Order: sequence, then C-alpha cells, then structure tokens
Amino acid sequence: MLTKYWNMRWGRALLMIALMATMASVMSQRAAAQGALRVVTTLPDLESIAKHIGGDHVETFSIAAGFQNPHFVDPKPSFIRQLSRADLFVTVGLDLESGWVPPLLNSARNPGILQGAPGYVDASVNVPLLQTPTSVTREQGDIHVYGNPHYWLDPARGKIIAKNILDGLVRLQPENRSYFEGNLERFNEEMDMHIAEWLAQMEPYKGARIVAYHNSWPYLAERFGLDVVDFLEPKPGIPPTPSQLAKIIRLMSEEDIGVIIIEPYFKTDAADLVARKTNGEVVVLATSVGAEESIRTYFDLFDYNVDKLVESFGDPN
Repeated sequence: MLTKYWNMRWGRALLMIALMATMASVMSQRAAAQGALRVVTTLPDLESIAKHIGGDHVETFSIAAGFQNPHFVDPKPSFIRQLSRADLFVTVGLDLESGWVPPLLNSARNPGILQGAPGYVDASVNVPLLQTPTSVTREQGDIHVYGNPHYWLDPARGKIIAKNILDGLVRLQPENRSYFEGNLERFNEEMDMHIAEWLAQMEPYKGARIVAYHNSWPYLAERFGLDVVDFLEPKPGIPPTPSQLAKIIRLMSEEDIGVIIIEPYFKTDAADLVARKTNGEVVVLATSVGAEESIRTYFDLFDYNVDKLVESFGDPN
C-alpha cells in the first residue's frame, strides 16, 4: 500500500511538473512576443523595411531570397516552422505570391497571421497601383488581375509599405506605438533625402527609352522617368520567341535604343543575342534586397539600380 501511495504521489508530482513546464513555456513565448515580435515576410525588401520600423522590438525572417523569382518559391519545412512561430506576417499581395503562400500558411496552422487576423499585413494596402486590367483572358499571358504587383520597386511607395507594417506592429504592441512611429518618421526622412539624390542622378536621362525582359519595372520607370517601350517576352510569362526577338532587334536598331534591362533570375541568352545585333547593352537590375551581396537594405536596392542605369546610359552630353 505504501509503495502504491508513493507511486501515486510521484505520478501527481510529475504531472504537476509537466503542467508547470507547459505554463512556463507559454509564459516565455508571451514574454518573447512582447519583447521582440517575430516578423516573417515574403520578400527581403519587406523584411528590410520591417527592421527599420520595428528596430529592437522585432526579429525578422524573409522566406524568399533576393535573387529568386518572387512568383515561384519552393516551400520548405523551415518556412513552415518560421510561420508557425510568427507574430506578424507581411505579404506583397496582389496575387504575386498566390502560388506558394497559401500552402505555407495552411501548413503553419497559426491563426494569428491569417488574413483578417491582427498579425496579417498586406503591404499593398493604399498603394497606388499601375496596370490594373479592365479584363483578363488567357491570351494575354500571365496578367495580374489586381494590377502590377512589383510596387516595392518605387522607393516612394516604400513609405506606404512602411506605414502598413507600422500599423501591424502597433496592433500587436500598442504600448510601443511612439517607438515605431519615431522609426517610421526617420525612415521617411531618410527616404525623401535619398529619392532627391536618385532623381538628381537620373534627371539627365529622363524620357530614355529602354527594353525590358519582363514587366517588372513600371513603378521604377514611372519614378525615374524611363520609357519601357517593349519586352523580350512576347506576353508576360511567355519565354522570348524568334519572332519577338526579331521585332525587338528592328525596334532597337531603327530607334537607337541601347539598353535592355533584365531581372537577375532570368537567363540572359536572348538579351545577349539582341544586344549583339544592335550594339546594345544588357543591364541586370536587382529586383530585391539581397540580389547582390552589396544590397543589404532597401536603400541599397535603389543605390545599386540607379548606379547601374547611369553607368549604362553613359555621358548625357
């Protein structure tokens, strides 16, 4: 009987220890959430902005790498683990990541970061969009039904992204509102200063006509006064065809267009061919933070692209 009694007491003690450990774990997670919010973003550009706004109160992780095509990201178990622990999830939206984000969110089973929850941030909210189609058919190729989603490639729209991220952080940590707002103010001031510098660098080339591989650049072109006249892709998402390349070669030769811009995740074979036929130049621009080792912040992204464009255009005189 005594042995049975002690076994019962020991079993109860183990149960209490287990319950206390569970409670301690929950309390620890809550404390961690209050101290440093875990922010998971789809793109490194959003991560960089989240770092600027969140400062010491966030730990960040980007699912996609800067050199990847953001339309196509292979899911990994590590991404699911990150999302399962996330307090805030930030997405570009506008169906850019529609092929890979929903399966990851479903697998993570974290209701706090699903659409409509406090921990969900759609960075496109209130962003003025370009190229919103009035109708969509299969014949148009890979058309985005809500508008062109590459809006983060305009630094001024980056300020709207930052405000959306701030709103999400404040929902989760309202006690740190003034801290986040101060970081946003400093981010906007720095961005305005940089934009003035980038515009001054690009002013001599305002109206320059260029060709692009894919339709990733309307926001960059609008901000810096460039005219993207055609694409190596005959339709969005359709690889270059001989007839399209012949058309581009004629266009560039007849109208003295000398620059082809291309994303880092596309092969340059077709662009190199056109450049050889037209004495043009292929310029690989960065679509995201991390596309090149030197691009470590959102500001670096535009420093890099503006420098590459100025170098390709050459002496304006």
